Amino acid sequence: MKAEIINIGDELLIGQVVNTNASWMAALLNKSGISVVQTTTIADDANAIKSTLDQALSRAEIVLVSGGLGPTKDDITKKTLAEYFDSKFIFHEPTYAQVKKIFAARKFPVTEVNRQQAMIPEKCKPLFNKNGTAPGMWFEQNGKVVVSMPGVPFEMKAMMTEQVIPAIVSHFNLGTLVNKTVMTTGMPESMLAEKIKAWEDSLPSHIKLAYLPQPGIVRLRLSGKGKDEQKLKAEIDLLVGKLKTLVPEIIFGYDDISLEEVVGQLLLKNKKTLSTAESCTGGYIAHLVTSIPGSSRYFEGSVVSYSNRIKTDLLGVHAGTLEERGAVSREVVVEMAEGARAKLKTDFSLAVSGIAGPDGGTEEKPVGTVWLALAGPDGTEAALFHFGEHRGRNIRRSALAALNMLRLRLEK
Repeated sequence: MKAEIINIGDELLIGQVVNTNASWMAALLNKSGISVVQTTTIADDANAIKSTLDQALSRAEIVLVSGGLGPTKDDITKKTLAEYFDSKFIFHEPTYAQVKKIFAARKFPVTEVNRQQAMIPEKCKPLFNKNGTAPGMWFEQNGKVVVSMPGVPFEMKAMMTEQVIPAIVSHFNLGTLVNKTVMTTGMPESMLAEKIKAWEDSLPSHIKLAYLPQPGIVRLRLSGKGKDEQKLKAEIDLLVGKLKTLVPEIIFGYDDISLEEVVGQLLLKNKKTLSTAESCTGGYIAHLVTSIPGSSRYFEGSVVSYSNRIKTDLLGVHAGTLEERGAVSREVVVEMAEGARAKLKTDFSLAVSGIAGPDGGTEEKPVGTVWLALAGPDGTEAALFHFGEHRGRNIRRSALAALNMLRLRLEK
């Protein structure tokens, strides 16, 4: 089953708004066992919409359109689709009731422009928009389906997840697709692929493996197709169990859970607290930790010791250590972690000092050299990493490596 995505909006073409809808829609379609053959971004132009629909329907059975359903004159998608499918407009009372409900909650009057949102093409099946005033529209023609949805992401996502995908699966009798994502960190994609090669080669033909890498993380997504959902889930769970015996230390979770969330759960489970002392990451570890709701129950605070003066004055790093070993060294990062743990009175403290780049590297300590330390009730450990030359990725990888160091300690 093939699908094509069309995103409509002048604001997308001029870069005023980043088109996140396309990637999100494609991911959900692929997760549902539907192949995306093309994504296209076009202007709010009737001729462009019609010609793009012609081309899309020549390639795919499903065409998903987002954008251009607002109440203003520049939103022409609904009118253009009515013309394309040769359909007159009718008044849809349930949509009007939703419009009145939303405007009443905001204490705004419903104008004639707003009332026009309830006018829909007669040949479409309306899709309820629980988060907005513009309904979605489902058209069928020559055995193919065209679905138009709002461009506002949180409106489109709810409509697509709760209505469009289930309707497509049912309409085309796609059967069952089961996905399981294994989250890993601490091993590059190429090394991981070599490590699990025999396991991957043994996968049955109806279960596929996809590598989804990002800085510091490699997601392994298993996708299986079949008729019996429970049997398929059990089969994939058994395969994941075998995978865990091959690379137990690098698997930190499943189904897109973040490393910072896993660490937070472990801190809560063990009733432990955390602080950080950060140099090259500039507080990024603390940012990740505090991005999780409820992190105040285990995170006490952070010292961003970017300068040597802050390292000595606030964390108690010895000036002699800095002078003799340099800021990017095992000795300094250990003193940073132990100083932060004592100063902030926490069970654990993570410290990082490195050369994020693009400047500042030497032959002995090139850009990407990072020392991490973890101080806790059972002692302090430190590790050296070489991440590369890209500043943003070095910061991200340093933070994830630090959190993984804590995860492994807490799991033990």
